[in-house]
Amino acid sequence: MRYYENEVGVLITQDAVQQRVKELGEQITRDYQGRDVTLLGIMKGSVFFLTDLLRQIDLPVTFELMGVSSYHGGTETTGEVRITHDLAKPLHGQHVIVVEDIIDTGLTMRFLLENLAARHPASVKLCTLLEKPARARVQVPIDYKGFVIDDHFVVGYGLDFDEKYRNLPFIGVMKRD
Repeated sequence: MRYYENEVGVLITQDAVQQRVKELGEQITRDYQGRDVTLLGIMKGSVFFLTDLLRQIDLPVTFELMGVSSYHGGTETTGEVRITHDLAKPLHGQHVIVVEDIIDTGLTMRFLLENLAARHPASVKLCTLLEKPARARVQVPIDYKGFVIDDHFVVGYGLDFDEKYRNLPFIGVMKRD
């Protein structure tokens, strides 16, 4: 038995995740033809998605990482958003696609999009693997979306519970509270 089987059930299979990431990469390639793109991965959760997505984009692409948090160790957002790791390079004049693991309340992403606008990129788009609309408190424009899910606490493919389960190759639902 695998270590997680009593705690996590499969919501979205590894194959379904990989197929959708491929489709998103193809869409971004079409949309940004002839332009350089910077993917901005939001740590830590988006790292798996970011690296797989990078490999599916057939364009000159660079990436940056940024840490933004509103959870501070729990499973519910505190509503207080803070930058935990800022960018190493300026984004001025660049076409930026923010890559996020999940959008639920929208509060963190609204904060981040406002912060990025002050850095004067040429454009900013949002790509998320998961959207959880039942938890939305503010609306944010999602340009590229992997999956819409119900209000489950999910782990795997970068998403965690107390820093665990990120290494699962699928999106799973926690069986316990």
